[in-house]
Formats: sequence, structure tokens, C-alpha cells
Amino acid sequence: MERRAFLKSMGVSAAVLATGFPRAGWCAEAAAPPGWRTFEVVTRVDVVNPSGVCRAWVPLPLMTDTDYQMRLGDSWKGNAAVMRPYRDEKYDAGMLYAEWRDREPAPSVEVVSRFATHDRIVDLSKPPANAARESKAAVDRYLAPTKLIPTDGIVLETSREITQGAKTDIEKARAIYEWIVENTFRDPKVRGCGLGDIRTMLETRYFGGKCADLNALFVGLTRAAGIPARDVYGVRAADSKEFKSLGKSGDITKAQHCRAEFYAADHGWIPVDPADVRKVVLEEKPGLTLADPIAQRARAKLFGQWEMNYLAYNYAHDVKLPNSAGAPMPFLMYTQCETADGRRDSLDPPSVKYEMTSREVTG
Repeated sequence: MERRAFLKSMGVSAAVLATGFPRAGWCAEAAAPPGWRTFEVVTRVDVVNPSGVCRAWVPLPLMTDTDYQMRLGDSWKGNAAVMRPYRDEKYDAGMLYAEWRDREPAPSVEVVSRFATHDRIVDLSKPPANAARESKAAVDRYLAPTKLIPTDGIVLETSREITQGAKTDIEKARAIYEWIVENTFRDPKVRGCGLGDIRTMLETRYFGGKCADLNALFVGLTRAAGIPARDVYGVRAADSKEFKSLGKSGDITKAQHCRAEFYAADHGWIPVDPADVRKVVLEEKPGLTLADPIAQRARAKLFGQWEMNYLAYNYAHDVKLPNSAGAPMPFLMYTQCETADGRRDSLDPPSVKYEMTSREVTG
């Protein structure tokens, strides 16, 4: 991997390295500001039983720095003939694309991402003095329906029922959040993080699922109420300081997690996570209910706050993988792989072998 080629591909000049954090791209030897935590996540991919030309797509950290996550650099190595970064222009989603020649006996690639995080706490009692304003294009993007997150029909009807009587955008989003916490449950039998098919959830009245289901439900109902909202796809990268069920360190291969946020013009983007409230209820300790003080604490905290023991990847939906012959992905949170036989099942370890590890970098 050559830094110059990477900088050029991302539109970042070498001069930016001496001036601080670029909005996207490599920031070599950068350090986190005081009060931030620095992490390193390593993703190792091995294509099992390769056939013909093989391809893989590995998610990278958010391409644009935020007030809660900064890029500190990505690097990679492997035996692929092609290894290059790619950015989805619509959603600003980044990934490493790797391609191996036919007859490569043991295709492999390793991606190292360093990033810094800061816990998110939004004071909802008053607008901040420096709330970030979104462009009209971004507002429109996060109001639009996707394949699995429609905003009409039963989604619109349900959203109207839930938000009846609420006046402000924050009141409407709060009503939707509370409805999801009250009416859904975490279903441990769901594969991975779920699909996020919210129309089916509402039509069947089966409200069990995991984070990509429950938080997609928040996003769809909130968009249907006329409020921009988006999923944030990523992976847990450290133990939680407060809830043991909401953290993972070391081997994080199965620690993917989807969060959500909505946009209020006077506050900017506001973090939420109703799915994690339900995870606390199911997993924090045996026999927990919503009435338990632990669950009540999580419920109050996760409307307006995120503990950033977490790596955020992107907000992308209906993702067309570059050079892929397959259909667009509903979202990009897992490493994807294709061979001459087609796309592998990213949730099936014998089909796609990848390992993820995280560590906190100190000193």
C-alpha cells in the first residue's frame, strides 16, 4: 500500500498531513486530541475454497470526521492483485476493495484501521450554540425511502399514530423511540444483526429482531414523520463502562452493531439506540424487565447519548459494491466476498473466514 496513491485516490493532498485531520483519507501519524480515546481494529480476511477471480470488500471507518469520531489512518497488506480504497459518493461510505487473480491458492488481506472517539452527549433541554447545519441535499437523502425502509403505506400510518399530539421534531422522535422500546424485543434467534425489513415487521406485527431491525424501524418511522434519520453501521470496539452487554473488546468478529440518529435543525444530529435498550433487557442479567432500574437507566441514556466504545463505518443503504456482479447490499456492516461461484454468505464462517480484533492504543 503506497500512501501517495491512497492520498491521491481520496483527493487529499500531502500538505494536509502537516496541518491536522483531513475530512477524509489517510492522516499519517496523527494523534487524538486530549479527552479522546484511540483504538486500532484489525480485520483479517481469508477466502476459503477460492474459485476463479475472487473479490472482497472490507468496511472502513467513517470517511468524514465528526464530533465523536476521527480517522487516524488505514493501511492494508495481502496477496491481492488489486487493493484500493473506494468511496460510495451518495453516502460517503468507505471500503477497501481487494481482487485476487484466478488460481490464487490462498487469497488473504489484512486491514488495519486507527481511529479516535469521544462519547456523545446531546443536551436536549436547550439548543447548542454551534449546532452543525445539514445541507438540503443531506436532509433530502435521509428523508428518502430505501428498499427495506419505505416511508409510505403502513409505515406512514404507524408513524402518524405514534406521533399524534407531538409538536416538535424532538417530541415526535421521542414518541417513536419510546414506542419501539415498549413494543419490540430482542430476538436472539435472528441471524447476525437482522435485515431491517420494516414493512414486513409492521405487517406481520412481529416486533422481534436485532439492532438492524429495531433501529431501522426507528429510522423508517422517523423519516415518515418528516424528520431526517439514518442508521449508523459499525462494530463495538471496547468494553462498556456501564453496561456489560453493550461492549466487546479483543475478538470483535461478531460484535457488529447498528445505531441510529435523527436530525433536528436546532440541535444537529441526535444519537439514539432503542435496540440497545432491548439488548440490556435481554442480556444484562437474568430476568431483567423494562421496569428494572438498570433498564430504565439505559432507556433514559440512549435517547441523546452514545458511549463511543464503537467504530462507526457508514450510513449507507442499497450499496452497490464496486465490480460486483451481485445485487446491491441492504447495508454494509460486514466484510463481503465473491468468487466465480457467486457472493458468499457473510454470516457463515465456513464460507467467508474473517477475524476482527480491537485494542485501545495508549501512550
